[in-house]
Amino acid sequence: MSNVPVARPKIVCLCGSLRFSREFATERTRLTLDLAIVLAPEATEAPVLDPLLVRALGELHLRRIDLADEVRIVNPGGYIGEATRREIEYADALGKPVTYFHELAMGDS
Repeated sequence: MSNVPVARPKIVCLCGSLRFSREFATERTRLTLDLAIVLAPEATEAPVLDPLLVRALGELHLRRIDLADEVRIVNPGGYIGEATRREIEYADALGKPVTYFHELAMGDS
C-alpha cells in the first residue's frame, strides 16, 4: 500500500466513437493525472462482430455509466453518433453530469 493519501477519486466514464482513439488516450491520461478512475470502452480487433455481441458490449458500456460519477463525451469536431446519443440519454436519465471534450455548438445535442 502507498503512503500517499488519496481521497475517494472521481469515476469518469468516457463515451464516444472509438475512431477517436487518440483523443480517448489523451483524455484517459489527463483524467488519470487528475487522480480520477477512468472507465472506457475497449476497441476490439475482430473485423466483424456478431450482432448479439455488439448489443452485449453496448449494454456493458451502460454498466460503466452506472458506476461513473461523470460521463465525458469524446467528440472532436462536435461529432456524436447514434450509440453515443443513447449513452448521453441514459446518463441524463440517471442524473449523471455529462461533459464534452469539444464544446457543443448551439443546436447540437
